Amino acid sequence: MYSLKVKLWGRAGDRGPLFNAIIYILLISLGFVYLYPILDMFVTSLMTLPDLLDASVKWIPNTVTMDNYKEAMSIMNVKGTLWSTISAALFPALAQCVVCALTGYGLARYNVPFKKLIMALILATFILPPYVLMVPNYVMFSDYKLIGTLKTLIYPALFGQGTKSAIFILIFMQFFRQTPKALDEAARVDGAGDLKIFFRIAIPLAVPAFVICFLFSFVWYWNDTYFTALYLNGNNIADTSHLSTMLLELQNFDAMFKAHVQSNAGWGASVMGESVANEAIKMAATVTTVLPLLILYFILQKNFVRGIDRTGITGE
Repeated sequence: MYSLKVKLWGRAGDRGPLFNAIIYILLISLGFVYLYPILDMFVTSLMTLPDLLDASVKWIPNTVTMDNYKEAMSIMNVKGTLWSTISAALFPALAQCVVCALTGYGLARYNVPFKKLIMALILATFILPPYVLMVPNYVMFSDYKLIGTLKTLIYPALFGQGTKSAIFILIFMQFFRQTPKALDEAARVDGAGDLKIFFRIAIPLAVPAFVICFLFSFVWYWNDTYFTALYLNGNNIADTSHLSTMLLELQNFDAMFKAHVQSNAGWGASVMGESVANEAIKMAATVTTVLPLLILYFILQKNFVRGIDRTGITGE
Protein backbone atom coordinates (compact mmCIF):
# COMPACT_ATOMS: atom_id res chain seq x y z
CA MET A 1 0.00 0.00 0.00
CA TYR A 2 2.83 2.37 0.88
CA SER A 3 4.70 1.63 -2.35
CA LEU A 4 1.51 2.28 -4.35
CA LYS A 5 1.06 5.62 -2.58
CA VAL A 6 4.68 6.55 -3.30
CA LYS A 7 4.29 5.61 -6.98
CA LEU A 8 1.15 7.70 -7.36
CA TRP A 9 1.97 10.65 -5.12
CA GLY A 10 5.75 10.59 -5.29
CA ARG A 11 8.32 11.59 -2.70
CA ALA A 12 10.52 14.58 -1.90
CA GLY A 13 12.20 15.71 -5.10
CA ASP A 14 10.30 13.20 -7.25
CA ARG A 15 6.65 13.99 -7.98
CA GLY A 16 4.31 11.16 -8.81
CA PRO A 17 1.75 11.12 -11.65
CA LEU A 18 -1.20 11.84 -9.32
CA PHE A 19 0.57 14.86 -7.82
CA ASN A 20 1.44 16.16 -11.30
CA ALA A 21 -2.13 15.61 -12.49
CA ILE A 22 -3.53 17.70 -9.61
CA ILE A 23 -1.02 20.47 -10.28
CA TYR A 24 -1.85 20.56 -14.01
CA ILE A 25 -5.60 20.55 -13.32
CA LEU A 26 -5.20 23.53 -10.98
CA LEU A 27 -3.00 25.40 -13.48
CA ILE A 28 -5.36 24.73 -16.38
CA SER A 29 -8.36 25.80 -14.28
CA LEU A 30 -6.68 29.06 -13.25
CA GLY A 31 -5.50 29.65 -16.81
CA PHE A 32 -9.02 29.13 -18.12
CA VAL A 33 -10.43 31.64 -15.63
CA TYR A 34 -8.00 34.29 -16.88
CA LEU A 35 -8.07 33.39 -20.58
CA TYR A 36 -11.82 32.92 -21.00
CA PRO A 37 -12.72 36.65 -20.96
CA ILE A 38 -9.85 37.43 -23.34
CA LEU A 39 -10.87 34.71 -25.80
CA ASP A 40 -14.53 35.70 -25.59
CA MET A 41 -13.63 39.34 -26.20
CA PHE A 42 -11.45 38.49 -29.22
CA VAL A 43 -14.01 36.14 -30.82
CA THR A 44 -16.84 38.64 -30.30
CA SER A 45 -14.81 41.38 -31.94
CA LEU A 46 -14.60 39.30 -35.14
CA MET A 47 -18.32 38.54 -35.43
CA THR A 48 -20.83 40.07 -37.82
CA LEU A 49 -24.24 41.26 -36.66
CA PRO A 50 -26.09 38.06 -37.82
CA ASP A 51 -23.62 35.92 -35.84
CA LEU A 52 -24.03 38.12 -32.77
CA LEU A 53 -27.82 37.78 -32.93
CA ASP A 54 -27.64 34.02 -33.52
CA ALA A 55 -27.63 32.26 -30.12
CA SER A 56 -26.18 29.09 -31.69
CA VAL A 57 -22.97 30.90 -32.66
CA LYS A 58 -20.60 31.12 -29.72
CA TRP A 59 -16.92 30.44 -30.42
CA ILE A 60 -16.65 29.94 -34.20
CA PRO A 61 -18.20 32.75 -36.29
CA ASN A 62 -19.82 31.87 -39.58
CA THR A 63 -18.23 34.98 -41.08
CA VAL A 64 -15.09 36.66 -39.79
CA THR A 65 -15.04 40.42 -40.27
CA MET A 66 -12.53 43.17 -39.54
CA ASP A 67 -15.10 45.93 -39.96
CA ASN A 68 -15.51 46.13 -36.18
CA TYR A 69 -11.83 47.04 -35.84
CA LYS A 70 -12.09 49.68 -38.56
CA GLU A 71 -15.10 51.18 -36.82
CA ALA A 72 -13.36 51.00 -33.42
CA MET A 73 -10.25 52.77 -34.72
CA SER A 74 -12.43 55.45 -36.25
CA ILE A 75 -14.40 55.90 -33.01
CA MET A 76 -11.27 56.13 -30.89
CA ASN A 77 -9.54 58.35 -33.46
CA VAL A 78 -6.43 56.19 -33.22
CA LYS A 79 -4.43 58.37 -35.61
CA GLY A 80 -5.06 61.43 -33.46
CA THR A 81 -4.95 59.88 -30.00
CA LEU A 82 -2.30 57.13 -30.26
CA TRP A 83 0.66 59.40 -29.53
CA SER A 84 -1.13 61.22 -26.71
CA THR A 85 -2.09 57.83 -25.23
CA ILE A 86 1.51 56.64 -25.36
CA SER A 87 2.81 59.96 -24.01
CA ALA A 88 0.37 59.95 -21.09
CA ALA A 89 1.75 56.56 -20.02
CA LEU A 90 5.38 56.58 -21.21
CA PHE A 91 6.75 59.87 -19.86
CA PRO A 92 5.24 59.58 -16.34
CA ALA A 93 6.39 55.95 -16.17
CA LEU A 94 9.97 56.88 -17.11
CA ALA A 95 10.00 59.76 -14.61
CA GLN A 96 8.58 57.51 -11.92
CA CYS A 97 11.24 54.84 -12.50
CA VAL A 98 14.10 57.34 -12.23
CA VAL A 99 12.81 59.09 -9.10
CA CYS A 100 11.78 55.88 -7.32
CA ALA A 101 15.15 54.29 -8.12
CA LEU A 102 17.03 57.26 -6.62
CA THR A 103 14.78 57.27 -3.54
CA GLY A 104 15.01 53.51 -3.04
CA TYR A 105 18.79 53.56 -3.47
CA GLY A 106 19.20 56.36 -0.94
CA LEU A 107 17.02 54.62 1.66
CA ALA A 108 18.76 51.27 1.11
CA ARG A 109 22.36 52.47 1.09
CA TYR A 110 22.54 55.50 3.40
CA ASN A 111 21.57 56.22 6.99
CA VAL A 112 19.66 59.40 6.18
CA PRO A 113 18.20 61.50 9.03
CA PHE A 114 14.59 60.70 9.99
CA LYS A 115 14.69 57.58 7.86
CA LYS A 116 11.82 55.91 9.73
CA LEU A 117 9.69 59.05 9.42
CA ILE A 118 10.36 59.17 5.68
CA MET A 119 9.36 55.53 5.34
CA ALA A 120 6.18 56.18 7.30
CA LEU A 121 5.29 59.11 5.01
CA ILE A 122 5.95 56.98 1.92
CA LEU A 123 3.64 54.27 3.25
CA ALA A 124 1.04 56.92 4.13
CA THR A 125 0.96 58.09 0.50
CA PHE A 126 0.17 54.49 -0.49
CA ILE A 127 -2.52 53.98 2.16
CA LEU A 128 -4.22 57.33 1.53
CA PRO A 129 -6.78 56.99 -1.31
CA PRO A 130 -5.87 59.14 -4.32
CA TYR A 131 -9.44 60.46 -4.51
CA VAL A 132 -8.89 62.28 -1.22
CA LEU A 133 -6.22 64.44 -2.90
CA MET A 134 -8.18 64.89 -6.12
CA VAL A 135 -9.65 68.31 -5.29
CA PRO A 136 -6.49 69.94 -3.83
CA ASN A 137 -4.42 68.57 -6.72
CA TYR A 138 -6.86 69.94 -9.26
CA VAL A 139 -6.87 73.36 -7.56
CA MET A 140 -3.06 73.40 -7.48
CA PHE A 141 -2.75 72.42 -11.15
CA SER A 142 -5.36 75.01 -12.05
CA ASP A 143 -3.49 77.76 -10.17
CA TYR A 144 -0.29 76.91 -12.06
CA LYS A 145 -2.14 76.77 -15.43
CA LEU A 146 -1.26 73.10 -15.95
CA ILE A 147 -4.76 71.72 -16.60
CA GLY A 148 -5.02 70.31 -20.11
CA THR A 149 -1.32 69.39 -20.38
CA LEU A 150 0.73 66.27 -19.74
CA LYS A 151 2.60 68.16 -17.02
CA THR A 152 -0.24 67.25 -14.61
CA LEU A 153 0.91 63.61 -14.95
CA ILE A 154 4.66 64.12 -15.31
CA TYR A 155 5.35 66.59 -12.48
CA PRO A 156 3.82 64.42 -9.69
CA ALA A 157 5.88 61.47 -10.97
CA LEU A 158 9.05 63.61 -10.89
CA PHE A 159 8.39 64.48 -7.24
CA GLY A 160 7.67 60.89 -6.17
CA GLN A 161 3.89 61.33 -6.12
CA GLY A 162 3.00 59.37 -9.23
CA THR A 163 0.56 56.47 -9.39
CA LYS A 164 1.50 54.03 -6.59
CA SER A 165 5.05 55.40 -6.32
CA ALA A 166 5.38 53.96 -2.82
CA ILE A 167 5.28 50.40 -4.20
CA PHE A 168 8.11 51.14 -6.63
CA ILE A 169 10.23 52.79 -3.95
CA LEU A 170 9.88 49.70 -1.77
CA ILE A 171 10.75 47.43 -4.72
CA PHE A 172 13.92 49.38 -5.51
CA MET A 173 14.86 49.61 -1.84
CA GLN A 174 14.50 45.87 -1.39
CA PHE A 175 16.46 45.19 -4.58
CA PHE A 176 19.37 47.47 -3.60
CA ARG A 177 19.45 45.92 -0.11
CA GLN A 178 20.12 42.56 -1.75
CA THR A 179 23.01 43.99 -3.79
CA PRO A 180 26.37 43.32 -2.05
CA LYS A 181 27.85 46.44 -0.48
CA ALA A 182 31.29 45.07 -1.27
CA LEU A 183 30.81 46.27 -4.84
CA ASP A 184 30.29 49.84 -3.62
CA GLU A 185 33.32 49.62 -1.33
CA ALA A 186 35.50 48.29 -4.14
CA ALA A 187 34.37 51.15 -6.39
CA ARG A 188 35.17 53.70 -3.68
CA VAL A 189 38.66 52.25 -3.35
CA ASP A 190 39.08 52.88 -7.09
CA GLY A 191 38.03 56.51 -6.59
CA ALA A 192 34.40 56.36 -7.71
CA GLY A 193 31.94 58.82 -6.19
CA ASP A 194 28.33 58.27 -5.17
CA LEU A 195 26.82 59.18 -8.53
CA LYS A 196 29.33 57.09 -10.45
CA ILE A 197 28.60 54.09 -8.22
CA PHE A 198 24.88 54.55 -8.78
CA PHE A 199 25.12 54.85 -12.56
CA ARG A 200 27.93 52.35 -13.18
CA ILE A 201 27.09 49.65 -10.60
CA ALA A 202 23.61 50.05 -9.13
CA ILE A 203 21.65 50.73 -12.32
CA PRO A 204 23.12 47.86 -14.43
CA LEU A 205 22.43 45.42 -11.59
CA ALA A 206 18.89 46.76 -11.12
CA VAL A 207 17.68 46.27 -14.71
CA PRO A 208 15.04 43.67 -13.64
CA ALA A 209 13.70 46.10 -11.03
CA PHE A 210 13.53 48.88 -13.63
CA VAL A 211 11.65 46.58 -16.01
CA ILE A 212 9.03 45.51 -13.49
CA CYS A 213 8.48 49.06 -12.21
CA PHE A 214 8.29 50.51 -15.71
CA LEU A 215 5.86 47.83 -16.86
CA PHE A 216 3.51 48.24 -13.90
CA SER A 217 3.68 52.03 -14.05
CA PHE A 218 3.07 52.11 -17.81
CA VAL A 219 0.07 49.79 -17.51
CA TRP A 220 -1.46 51.78 -14.63
CA TYR A 221 -1.07 55.10 -16.44
CA TRP A 222 -2.30 53.56 -19.70
CA ASN A 223 -5.48 52.16 -18.10
CA ASP A 224 -6.29 55.23 -16.00
CA THR A 225 -9.27 57.17 -17.33
CA TYR A 226 -10.69 59.15 -14.43
CA PHE A 227 -7.67 61.22 -13.38
CA THR A 228 -6.43 61.47 -16.96
CA ALA A 229 -9.80 62.88 -18.04
CA LEU A 230 -9.94 65.20 -15.03
CA TYR A 231 -6.47 66.71 -15.49
CA LEU A 232 -6.24 66.69 -19.29
CA ASN A 233 -9.76 67.78 -20.25
CA GLY A 234 -10.30 70.65 -17.86
CA ASN A 235 -13.65 71.37 -16.25
CA ASN A 236 -15.66 68.98 -18.41
CA ILE A 237 -14.48 65.36 -18.14
CA ALA A 238 -16.38 64.45 -21.30
CA ASP A 239 -14.64 67.24 -23.23
CA THR A 240 -11.87 65.78 -25.40
CA SER A 241 -11.03 68.97 -27.31
CA HIS A 242 -7.66 69.29 -25.53
CA LEU A 243 -5.71 66.09 -25.02
CA SER A 244 -7.39 62.73 -25.16
CA THR A 245 -6.53 59.04 -25.12
CA MET A 246 -7.99 56.03 -26.85
CA LEU A 247 -9.58 54.82 -23.61
CA LEU A 248 -11.26 58.17 -23.03
CA GLU A 249 -12.63 58.15 -26.58
CA LEU A 250 -13.96 54.63 -26.03
CA GLN A 251 -15.50 55.65 -22.70
CA ASN A 252 -17.22 58.65 -24.28
CA PHE A 253 -18.51 56.53 -27.15
CA ASP A 254 -20.01 54.01 -24.74
CA ALA A 255 -21.70 56.77 -22.72
CA MET A 256 -23.10 58.47 -25.82
CA PHE A 257 -24.40 55.19 -27.23
CA LYS A 258 -26.20 54.31 -23.99
CA ALA A 259 -27.84 57.73 -24.00
CA HIS A 260 -28.86 57.20 -27.65
CA VAL A 261 -30.42 53.80 -26.96
CA GLN A 262 -32.28 55.02 -23.88
CA SER A 263 -33.69 57.96 -25.84
CA ASN A 264 -35.37 55.60 -28.34
CA ALA A 265 -38.96 54.63 -27.57
CA GLY A 266 -39.07 50.97 -26.58
CA TRP A 267 -36.48 48.28 -27.17
CA GLY A 268 -37.31 47.09 -30.69
CA ALA A 269 -35.34 44.70 -32.85
CA SER A 270 -33.45 47.50 -34.59
CA VAL A 271 -32.31 48.95 -31.28
CA MET A 272 -31.41 45.47 -30.03
CA GLY A 273 -29.39 44.78 -33.15
CA GLU A 274 -27.67 48.13 -32.89
CA SER A 275 -26.86 47.43 -29.24
CA VAL A 276 -25.37 44.03 -30.06
CA ALA A 277 -23.31 45.52 -32.87
CA ASN A 278 -22.07 48.13 -30.42
CA GLU A 279 -20.86 45.33 -28.14
CA ALA A 280 -18.76 43.93 -31.01
CA ILE A 281 -17.25 47.36 -31.68
CA LYS A 282 -16.51 47.82 -27.98
CA MET A 283 -14.78 44.44 -27.88
CA ALA A 284 -12.72 45.35 -30.94
CA ALA A 285 -11.79 48.67 -29.35
CA THR A 286 -10.84 46.91 -26.12
CA VAL A 287 -8.61 44.47 -27.99
CA THR A 288 -6.99 47.44 -29.75
CA THR A 289 -6.22 49.18 -26.45
CA VAL A 290 -4.97 46.00 -24.76
CA LEU A 291 -2.78 44.85 -27.66
CA PRO A 292 0.10 47.34 -27.05
CA LEU A 293 0.29 46.22 -23.42
CA LEU A 294 0.45 42.55 -24.43
CA ILE A 295 3.21 43.29 -26.95
CA LEU A 296 5.16 45.24 -24.32
CA TYR A 297 4.78 42.40 -21.82
CA PHE A 298 6.00 39.74 -24.27
CA ILE A 299 9.03 41.89 -25.10
CA LEU A 300 9.93 42.39 -21.43
CA GLN A 301 8.69 39.02 -20.15
CA LYS A 302 12.11 37.55 -19.34
CA ASN A 303 13.26 40.52 -17.29
CA PHE A 304 9.79 40.88 -15.76
CA VAL A 305 9.84 37.35 -14.33
CA ARG A 306 13.41 37.83 -13.13
CA GLY A 307 12.43 41.09 -11.46
CA ILE A 308 9.48 39.47 -9.69
CA ASP A 309 11.84 36.79 -8.38
CA ARG A 310 14.53 39.20 -7.15
CA THR A 311 12.44 42.11 -5.85
CA GLY A 312 9.99 40.14 -3.74
CA ILE A 313 9.79 41.59 -0.23
CA THR A 314 10.94 38.61 1.82
CA GLY A 315 12.12 40.38 4.96
CA GLU A 316 15.78 39.53 4.33
